[in-house]
Amino acid sequence: MTNGVVVTGLGLVTAAGVGTEPTWRAVCAGESTAATDPVLAGLPVDFSCRVPEFDPKALLGRRATMQYDRFVQLGLVAAQEAVADAGLDPATWDGARVGVVVGCSVGGADTLAKQQRRFHDDGPETVSSLLMPMVIPNMVAGHLGIRFRATGPSLVTSTACASGATAIGVARDMLLQGVCDIVLAGGTDAPVAPLIVTGFRQMRALSTRTEAPAAASRPFDAGRDGFVMGEGSGILVLERAGHAAARGARPRARLVGYGASTDAYHATAPDPAGTGVERAVRTALADAGAAPTDVDHVNAHGTSTPLNDLAEAKVLARCLGTGPAVTSAKGTLGHTLGAAGAIEAALTVLTVESGRIPPTANLESQDPEIEIDVVTKEARRRRSDLALTNSFGFGGH
Repeated sequence: MTNGVVVTGLGLVTAAGVGTEPTWRAVCAGESTAATDPVLAGLPVDFSCRVPEFDPKALLGRRATMQYDRFVQLGLVAAQEAVADAGLDPATWDGARVGVVVGCSVGGADTLAKQQRRFHDDGPETVSSLLMPMVIPNMVAGHLGIRFRATGPSLVTSTACASGATAIGVARDMLLQGVCDIVLAGGTDAPVAPLIVTGFRQMRALSTRTEAPAAASRPFDAGRDGFVMGEGSGILVLERAGHAAARGARPRARLVGYGASTDAYHATAPDPAGTGVERAVRTALADAGAAPTDVDHVNAHGTSTPLNDLAEAKVLARCLGTGPAVTSAKGTLGHTLGAAGAIEAALTVLTVESGRIPPTANLESQDPEIEIDVVTKEARRRRSDLALTNSFGFGGH
């Protein structure tokens, strides 16, 4: 097929490890990555899903720790894997036909907090001259453009926890409009920082299972009490199908539909009726020319919060019935905020490609009000010709 948009490369950095393979292995095993985090010691919530043994100097060069905030480092490493997986060489491509669209929620918030302390304790002359380029969210797109010689349009989308999914939708539109032949699209966030974690804790959005972190994130479970903060990045290489075919690339999946909406209900709480979510789902189906019964699998937003999971489940039951097999990766990887939609899009590609649906970690007793088919305990073998992935964010995105 030479029309439309295809996925030709994937790159992942998550709490399961650096690379697509360890992430996919952990998600399919239903293994939680949450653990007590020394960086959060002394806080009421002192655990997270942090990328283990992440060495930016080894992965990006010795100046990486000085020039880039962690959210940029994570995005660059994921992009390196995605470009290599697609069989592309930035030294030979037409950079003007390559775009970058990356979702990000908080940017360099931890760098900002640390520099603020330095400003307060030691004076303005001690503040780093790299403060601004390390903090502002758009710099991940800028640095991807520099590293990969991508001189087409580049931008960062910020729709809170929907940012990574929004980026993929925007990238698809750019490709369909003929603006680019290739787009590096996805999301990155590094919110596992004391101030950010405290902010979410004060909102009562986080799980407080400090005695059992590995069991804390439990999407769709009757005992869910909030999400676990995570960090990571997911980058997908999207191409015009004709461009991929001309260079002999193997499409890993086709991106056939996208829908976006706004709740216009509350700054942080989802609309209990799920009208905005339903609109987005039905728009995506219409865009794909698909019927609800065509959907075999749903990679749910599934945050493990009481309100979100129930609202999402009601919409899925109303729109799709009980046919699709549903999973949430957040039981394994935690909630990576602006990166979540992209990481989960990559996992959806792997599900379609492999015919293997990962289980939802820590789902022991499904909430009786949630009447959908949630995969649990072990991965399920099932062919998924059409899959849907959901992402929602504060502000009703």
